[in-house]
Amino acid sequence: MQRFVGLVMAVLTVAVTAAPASALTCPPGPSFERWLEDFKQEATAQGISQGTIRSALRGMTFDPGVIARDRRQSFFAQSFLDFSRKLATSNRVQSGQSQIARHRTIFEAVERQYGVPPSVIAGFWALESDFGVGMGNLPVLRSLASLAYDCRRSDMFRFELMEALRIIDRGDLTPDEMIGSWAGELGQTQFLPSHYFKHAVDYDGDGRRNLMKSAPDIIASSAAFLVSLGWVRGQPWLEEVRVPTKLDWSQADLAVQHPRSYWASAGVTRADGHPITSDTMPASLLLLMGRKGPAFLAYPNFQAYLKWNQSLNYATTAAYLATRIDGAPAMSRGNAEIVALSADELKVLQSLLVQRGLKQGEIDGKLGAATRASVKAAQLKLGLPADSYPTLELIERLRALH
Repeated sequence: MQRFVGLVMAVLTVAVTAAPASALTCPPGPSFERWLEDFKQEATAQGISQGTIRSALRGMTFDPGVIARDRRQSFFAQSFLDFSRKLATSNRVQSGQSQIARHRTIFEAVERQYGVPPSVIAGFWALESDFGVGMGNLPVLRSLASLAYDCRRSDMFRFELMEALRIIDRGDLTPDEMIGSWAGELGQTQFLPSHYFKHAVDYDGDGRRNLMKSAPDIIASSAAFLVSLGWVRGQPWLEEVRVPTKLDWSQADLAVQHPRSYWASAGVTRADGHPITSDTMPASLLLLMGRKGPAFLAYPNFQAYLKWNQSLNYATTAAYLATRIDGAPAMSRGNAEIVALSADELKVLQSLLVQRGLKQGEIDGKLGAATRASVKAAQLKLGLPADSYPTLELIERLRALH
């Protein structure tokens, strides 16, 4: 009850100064039909064949449902513990191990060529589609055209629609085969068309890059894409650790790297309590749920995960799942019960941070990188442990500032 009353008081005293993405409306523009004709002309000018343009875009209609889904994205607003519990399941660990065993020869050949471990590829494969079970059921070309016509990310999706036409023109897929997610991603590891066109590999040698059905193409293409994102052969990506009760928490930040020897001397150990390797390997201490929650050392290869998907919850879950497929035990939930702020409470906090000059940008109720950085700045200003994790105490302390 006390938490509810405090939130209501905060809502009443804090003005929300930025509109959420869900409230975005587009200014008047040409009809979808007129826009589509202009796009066809641009595709012709860029060398797309008339056969591809006709087969891909004839009878194309706008899908308002795709735009509605784009506006209300809420899946990534969950806490890390909730998110990872739902996605990094024991079933996916077992399925990943089974897929590696089933395609062992291919995985081993791909690792020799690209330097990406099987567990890393299998982790993405599991999260993105459950190994082909959940690739989506929408016509990708219609989704891309609708998102390109919409005003929120029109340039991005206009480019992706053009790249989808190039995939067809190259002979990799037919328009009818392009069934996928509402966001226009394709294949069992859910590539945007631009990534598909640039990084897909014909590893089975049949003359097509088929990420919808061909396991060799899927495995090799995922590895090739990760290498393009900066993956370094032979280096780790994530390791669960245990942190001491006292630490300079301001150093727990992806933007801060220290040699593992620094973390070892600070009292950071492996999750089982044994010493971590004390060497010059750079690592960041990652505390997604604050100093009392689960802790990880994130190595330079972790950046490839963030480039695959900018959501810190997703990237960490995918990296953690790969370690589990490799045999690591289930992670600790931390050393205390962690209270995650609701979306409304996060909006209150974000509004207070804006008012205090500690944050700029959207008030969306999501704990993204920008909000974490603002929380850290506020904690440092108020003399609180600067672990970048928002709490009700921080809300109250910010409200008390004048």
